[in-house]
Amino acid sequence: MRGSLSLHLKKRMVKAFVWSVALSGSETWTPQEEDIRRLEAFEIWIWRRLMKVPWTEHKTNEEILQMVETEREIMDTVRSRQKRCLGQILRHDSLLRIMLEGQIQGKKAYARPRTMLLDWLLKIEEGNINYEELKMSAQYRSRWSQ
Repeated sequence: MRGSLSLHLKKRMVKAFVWSVALSGSETWTPQEEDIRRLEAFEIWIWRRLMKVPWTEHKTNEEILQMVETEREIMDTVRSRQKRCLGQILRHDSLLRIMLEGQIQGKKAYARPRTMLLDWLLKIEEGNINYEELKMSAQYRSRWSQ
């Protein structure tokens, strides 16, 4: 009975065992374009391995996604984890929130400022939203998780 697992169960196992390891700590990542490309390539590679499709068959990524009956969703998973983590930080008074808001005094670094997770999330959020609006919407969990 080897290999008789349903496709649905195989996909759930991949998400539970492989993605959980690959995306550990993704709540704190600030992905650049190169990182996003690599994650999406990793996702397709996993689905190819799951369906046992060799590279020599020259199947496109879209064909692989149709075979697995899914869409690209690894970056959506990363974004939802980051949004959930950010909401937790914004709802509580903590050192993390103080650091996120940049209220810690000190000497300014000499290089170009790093892209922060908050900047990245504000950029991908629908519409033009500023930090104050984001902070207010995080107070309502039901709206925040949508």
